Amino acid sequence: MIEIKAYRGHIRNWETLCGELGLDVSLSREEREQAILIKGYETWGKAIPDHLYGMFAFALYDTQTDELFCVRDHFGTKPFYYYRTEDGSLLFGTMIRDILDQPGFVKELNEEMLQIYLSLTYVAGEDTFFKGIKKLMPGHTLTFRNGEFTLHRYWKPEFHPDESRTLEEWADEIHTTLQQMMREVKTEDETAESFLSGGVDSSYVLAMSDAKRADSCGYDEERFDESRIAAKTAELLGVEHSVANIQPEDFFGIVPYVMYHMEQPLADASAIVFTLGCKATAKHTKLCYSGEGADEFFGGYNMYRNAERYGENLKNFYVGNTNIMKEDEKQRILQHYDPEVLPINLVKYIYDETEGLDPLTRMSDVDIQIWLEGDIYLNVDKMSTAAGLEIRMPLTDRRIFSIAGRMPSRFKVNEEQNKVAFRTAAAKVLPEEIAFRKKLGFIVPVRIWLADERYNADVREKFHSDIAAKFFKPEEIQAIYDDYVGGNSDNWRKVWTIYTFLVWYEEYFVKR
Repeated sequence: MIEIKAYRGHIRNWETLCGELGLDVSLSREEREQAILIKGYETWGKAIPDHLYGMFAFALYDTQTDELFCVRDHFGTKPFYYYRTEDGSLLFGTMIRDILDQPGFVKELNEEMLQIYLSLTYVAGEDTFFKGIKKLMPGHTLTFRNGEFTLHRYWKPEFHPDESRTLEEWADEIHTTLQQMMREVKTEDETAESFLSGGVDSSYVLAMSDAKRADSCGYDEERFDESRIAAKTAELLGVEHSVANIQPEDFFGIVPYVMYHMEQPLADASAIVFTLGCKATAKHTKLCYSGEGADEFFGGYNMYRNAERYGENLKNFYVGNTNIMKEDEKQRILQHYDPEVLPINLVKYIYDETEGLDPLTRMSDVDIQIWLEGDIYLNVDKMSTAAGLEIRMPLTDRRIFSIAGRMPSRFKVNEEQNKVAFRTAAAKVLPEEIAFRKKLGFIVPVRIWLADERYNADVREKFHSDIAAKFFKPEEIQAIYDDYVGGNSDNWRKVWTIYTFLVWYEEYFVKR
């Protein structure tokens, strides 16, 4: 008998799977997804994830063989954690808090992770800030039997450029594939809204969906506010538009809530705004689309345009989308520094896998395997779940990625533009001024707010706390803060990264 011990997610191709497995399509969503997992495992065994499209993490237990089988989806949109106790038992769950209160768990800080965090601003790789708790990495399974566990990598990104096709042919394939995704991403009886920024990804998803309402975040500071652009897009597409206006008091006030529900520190300032957006959106819907995935798949970041210039040197320094503190600075500010703990070690296997491929492909593969899992998808999952909102990401799908994996880099990035083929596809349903609008990113006015004494009292207090002195040399981090306040606004990321760790630590090691 197969028992489901843990599951979170959404299986997109449920209708096809019900037909293949002989299941009743009229079952409720919860019933049919449980039935798919059980019957799918009975039919395909450990190959079951090869048959699933969507977002999922689950654990199945076979009562006859006394074997536990755990799966995390291909891109890591849903998290899964595990921990070996001193007596050899395995604790597991889709939330770290599923593990913390179980018998046999011993809570200790994994201080080595702080060195990684100060560079990347998120928790990358399989280790976490809790010593012994590991992430099941994307595209992996875990089998536990007779006190032994085995990890297996069932999927990884593959790149095989096809030079035989034109830009328009690539755009056509993106467009027709997204049409398929939108048919699968929800059922007819579900009603979804769609997050909308000023960018092409969310605009394209909205244009291809049946959403009647779009949700954005905005600021009083006009130069940071994309909601005005989003409003024009919503008007053009004939949908309602709501804006959560983010005030600095709300932004700073919700940081402890975010760090608690994130379960790991995350210094992506947009995560705070996203949280406030989720809470506002959850007041009028329980299902929302979002556009994550396209930037990493199709060359969306401006830095990708420097890929050829970096060349072979990439593997010596490029560890993903963020790298804010170098080793000499970390050594200077940390009370305990280990020269063997280096962010570049986390991505060496990716460079080995992509040996011989062009620099842009190698950069994007690092971001697909490290940045998306550690930052973007973590944020989407944790903050939407905390708000009681379900988010589905149509662009994050193996069938969408398959196009990117076959597409030559010249159709992703050129001298004038990024996401060239993707934008060309989007222009089939969007005006060119929207489809080819320059990427702004999900910008936040925190670089201004952090220096304002009306809002930063907790930041200043944390920098002078006993907790800070436990991990950092107080005079060194104060020098970073003073330099920022004195006019070096680029230092805001360093200040924010230190601060978010301190808030998270207090939530999990002082209050609990």
